Amino acid sequence: MRVFVVGGAGYVGSACFRWLLSHGHDALAFDDLSEGNAGAVPRDRLVVGSILKPEDLKSAMFRYRPDAVMHFAAAASVPESIKDPEFYYRLNVGGTRNVLETMRMCGVTTMVFSSTAATYGLQPVMPLTEESPQSPVVPYGRTKLAAEWMIRDYCRAYGMGCALFRYFNACGADPDGNFGEARKNETHIIPLVLYVPLGLRPTFRVFGHDLPTRDGSCVRDYIHTDDLAQAHQLAIERVRPGDERIYNLGSGTGVTVLEVLRACERAVGGPIHHEMADPRPGDPAVLIASPARAVRELGWRPRYESIDEIVSTAWRWHRSHPRGYAGDRGGVG
Repeated sequence: MRVFVVGGAGYVGSACFRWLLSHGHDALAFDDLSEGNAGAVPRDRLVVGSILKPEDLKSAMFRYRPDAVMHFAAAASVPESIKDPEFYYRLNVGGTRNVLETMRMCGVTTMVFSSTAATYGLQPVMPLTEESPQSPVVPYGRTKLAAEWMIRDYCRAYGMGCALFRYFNACGADPDGNFGEARKNETHIIPLVLYVPLGLRPTFRVFGHDLPTRDGSCVRDYIHTDDLAQAHQLAIERVRPGDERIYNLGSGTGVTVLEVLRACERAVGGPIHHEMADPRPGDPAVLIASPARAVRELGWRPRYESIDEIVSTAWRWHRSHPRGYAGDRGGVG
C-alpha cells in the first residue's frame, strides 16, 4: 500500500513509517519538523509541510496519491495544553479537519489515527477497555476526543473507514540503536530519567509520592514503539470503508514511576539522582490498558513484555545519540 504518514518524522510516526517500509509497504512522511526529526526518515521520503496549511497537504497528497493515511501529527503535552488550550484545539482538532478534507478531495478512504488514553480521563476501574467512559479532564485529552468524533462522523458521512488507536505510554527505541526518541521539549519519563546519567539534566523529578499505589508513585502502562508499529501495520491492511475500529494499545500491566527509575538504574549500572514532587494537575494515579480487542481482532502480538527490555533499547539509543539527531531541528533543547 501507499501510505501517507502525517507527522511521519515524529517519535511514534517515524517508528511506524520505518516499520511500514521494512514490511513491504510504500510510505511518504509529511511533517513540519516542529518536533519531528528529518534524520528519522529517508530524505527522499520526507515532505516538509504543516497540517495547519491546507495547501501543503493538498500539494503533497495529490502528488503522492496514497491508498491510506496514518495521522500522528499533534501537540501532546498535558501541562502545555492546560496553559495554551487554543493552540491544542487549533492543531489537534483544526489540523485533523484539514487532513480529513484533503483525503476527501483526493479520494482517500482509509485513516489510522493516533489517539490517546487521555480521552478516558480519571476512571476508577482498571484496566481500561474501549467501552470505558471517555471523560477527559485536560484540554489535550479533550482535543483528541473531539478529533475521534470528527473522524467517525466523516467515516459515516463520506464512505471512509478508520482505526482509532488509544495509546498508553509509548517508549523505547529501535532495537538496532539507530533511531529513538529525541524532541526539543521532552516530556516522556524514560528519556528524562536517562538524561541525568548523560549529564543533560541535573535530576529527575518524580511527580507524586503518596498516591494510592504500591510505592506511592503513578502507575502507567508502557508500550514499545515497535509494538505500536506492528499494530498500525495490521490495522492499515484490514480497515475498509465503513469500518470504525477502536483499539487500546498498551501492555495490560502497570509499572510505577519508581519502578521505571530502578529499571533505568539497572540499565546504566548505577544510581540516578532524583527528587520527589507533588502530582501534576490532571495526572491519574493509575492508568492501565486492556489490549484484548487488538489481540483478538488484529492478531496483535506485542514483543516487549518487560520494562527492562524497553529501557535497554532506549538506553542503547540515548547513549550513542546523547544529542538526538545531529544536525536536525529536534533533539534535546
